[in-house]
Amino acid sequence: MGQALYELLLSYNSSLSWTSLAARWRLSRRNGIKLAFSALCAGSLRASEATDEATQFPGLTRSIPPRALQALTGSQFADSVANVDRQQRERAILGQFFEGNLPGFLRKLAPVKLSYRLDSGKTLAATIFVLPEYLAIGSDSDFLRIPMNLHTAVAIANRFGFVLPTKKMVDAIYVQSTCRFTPQPLPAGPQMMSTEYYQVHNAMIDQQSQTRDFPFGALSSGHKKDVVITNRLTKRPGQIAIYGWHRGAGAPIQPLSTVHGAGYADYSHGIRLVGRMAMIDGALRSVHDVLRDSVLANVLSDEGAIRLASAYGNA
Repeated sequence: MGQALYELLLSYNSSLSWTSLAARWRLSRRNGIKLAFSALCAGSLRASEATDEATQFPGLTRSIPPRALQALTGSQFADSVANVDRQQRERAILGQFFEGNLPGFLRKLAPVKLSYRLDSGKTLAATIFVLPEYLAIGSDSDFLRIPMNLHTAVAIANRFGFVLPTKKMVDAIYVQSTCRFTPQPLPAGPQMMSTEYYQVHNAMIDQQSQTRDFPFGALSSGHKKDVVITNRLTKRPGQIAIYGWHRGAGAPIQPLSTVHGAGYADYSHGIRLVGRMAMIDGALRSVHDVLRDSVLANVLSDEGAIRLASAYGNA
């Protein structure tokens, strides 16, 4: 890591040593300690129940390519893009996902329940199926949670047959998560968009996960902001919508924002994909169709109906 970033992190938190942080990351990544430790905790009832329900619909992940045996690990990918510009990094990210280079645990979806009370008094019930974690590059034992701009995120979602979440979905995911992280913001500035910051924040998340005995592959949230779909983008095309990083239920650090352009990404962003099919009152329905319906959309969105094309801006 560059000297300037090292000094910045030390000035932010005197207890944060890059040497020790990097050592912990290498230890957990390259020796597979996190994988082995988390496997011991994988008997979590909520995590297993979630997996059982989600695997009723294995077709939701059929468009995700298999990961090649020779695929890069998370740390190898970080090294490969350490000295490239942001546009080159985005192309590299896209290439890795199109080749199926993501951990196996991201192929096991978790169910998340939502509801909405109609004027008639009837309650609509929905179950969506989401990635248990944010998109990451690498293997189960060595992966890097990877921020990306809206163009890249939408391309991956479309290729895999998923959509980005709504604000209401993000809130529900947080409340129902087995593992709720405490947000760990880093100092603001241009370095927020660097690969080094991506690595540092990823290592901090891993350390918190190990310290708190979080089950491996369980539904997790609180460690990143979400890139979301929103009708606000109809008035601000070409922007990216960010929301979340919860400190508690109903207490996100980041209110819904469309300040940044669609090409922006920083270390605090995560991409959570949502399966394109959901259970609505016991029937399997297209999330696209539900979000276009002026009544049904309320079960998945707190903005009413959402036109997905507009919600993605010009991505």
